[in-house]
Amino acid sequence: MTAAGPLSGVRIVMMGGLGPGPFAGMLLGDLGAEVVRIDRPSEVGAPPPVDVVLRRGQRSIALDAKNRQGLELIHTLIEHADAFVDVYRPGVAERLGIGPQDLRARNPRLVYARMTGYGQDGPYAQMAGHDINYIALSGALHASGPAERPVPPLNVLGDFGGGGMLLAVGLLAGILEAARSGTGQVVDVAMLDGSATLMAVFYGMLAQGTWRDRREANLTDGGAHFYRTYETADGGHFAVGALESRFYTELCARLGVEVPQDYDDHEAWDRHGRAMAARFRERTREEWERDLVTPDSCASPVLSLAEAPSHPHNVARGTFVDVDGVRQPAPSPRFSKTPPASPGRPALPGDHTIDVLTGLGLAPDTVKRLLDDGVARQSDPRI
Repeated sequence: MTAAGPLSGVRIVMMGGLGPGPFAGMLLGDLGAEVVRIDRPSEVGAPPPVDVVLRRGQRSIALDAKNRQGLELIHTLIEHADAFVDVYRPGVAERLGIGPQDLRARNPRLVYARMTGYGQDGPYAQMAGHDINYIALSGALHASGPAERPVPPLNVLGDFGGGGMLLAVGLLAGILEAARSGTGQVVDVAMLDGSATLMAVFYGMLAQGTWRDRREANLTDGGAHFYRTYETADGGHFAVGALESRFYTELCARLGVEVPQDYDDHEAWDRHGRAMAARFRERTREEWERDLVTPDSCASPVLSLAEAPSHPHNVARGTFVDVDGVRQPAPSPRFSKTPPASPGRPALPGDHTIDVLTGLGLAPDTVKRLLDDGVARQSDPRI
């Protein structure tokens, strides 16, 4: 099949891991990059991982990175690659023989990205953690949730936004620079740093005195009655985002309530919020959607994961696609000249081992010996 998408011709090799690595691989693979993922042989045949959808648009080769032959194969894989992704704690890749100096000696143009939680240096660099820990240190967690306690906004800010999304940006920026200069560089991507970057606007507002450093006290954290969710009569919810006065006026007209003179007064938000909550509880979500959703009301039904793919707008846009019976987000953004191909099934560990090894020019008997010796492993094609 002919490669399609704006990143056709870009080759990225990444070590297997969870969360941000596969997410970046999915983003880049969706847009046409050739992404080869190196998984552990022990993962072949295991139950599908929880992040299986994120492994679409990639190929998986199962290699023992601690084996001398496996190490040499990794070095061979990156000879003609544009980028490599290290997902280990600082120092582990060097001990395995796949650190920046090791690989860039083989390919000086290689962009070497290091994906960690806390970064390559600092007091926390060697500490284990997850999304909730990284966003706790960036200030993002403190700002999320109701007034009573912080609530993690899924693991979107650290793993996927601050981690995988900025990993993809860092890789593309490094590849562009290497195309101009002829040499690659090391890109240090930390989920802590990335989640702090995502909070830039709020740090700016805090400095200006327009953001209160507590939850449910600001325009976009549920504090304002015109930017929050409301329960409906059937237990559903409606989202209101009428920040501007003309949108708020339209919202009130559709709700059948008068526009209060002090609607944008911080001290009046709770009072108006209680009144608006009472109004929303009078009707079902479906009834409000029929009468409240207009071009200028800034109001939307809160859809569940099961409901969202079937919403008329999402159907019209093709926002979701079906891959082997699994409903999932379609590739984005969209390109007029180089649209990417429709995504295929996710790559489970070892799905493409023989294919990748053969693509390196290895003879069939050499590939068989690697498989027999346990250096590499191919998944069962029947699974």
